[in-house]
Amino acid sequence: MHTKDEYKYSALTGKIIGCAMEVHKILGNGFQEVIYQRAMAKEMEIQGLSFSREHDMEIFYKEEKVGTRRVDFLVEGHISVELKAIIVMDDVHFTQALNYLEAYNLEIGLLINFGGKSLQFKRLINSKYKVG
Repeated sequence: MHTKDEYKYSALTGKIIGCAMEVHKILGNGFQEVIYQRAMAKEMEIQGLSFSREHDMEIFYKEEKVGTRRVDFLVEGHISVELKAIIVMDDVHFTQALNYLEAYNLEIGLLINFGGKSLQFKRLINSKYKVG
């Protein structure tokens, strides 16, 4: 597994991806998303990562709260992690995950899919991130 040192939070995202690889190695594909969520929570605990599961995030429109959405995991207060258990990830899943990053004003996210024969993951960067 290679992570580029110049990426922000690359050590942390690498550790999260390592957890996902371990889960996929043990469980393989074919389970519902909730099973992978539970297994990821266990593995991240084992690896000493701080996270909240199904973390409520507020959505704002023009600085007014318009609702909430739950992210699968918020890791170390910085990384949004969305899990999928689908056969093929396509552009709509990437777009949705990027929209969540923008709505949450988080800089970095991971989209991880356990549904294929091989683990799939995509590191996402919010180009509209605003330092709070």
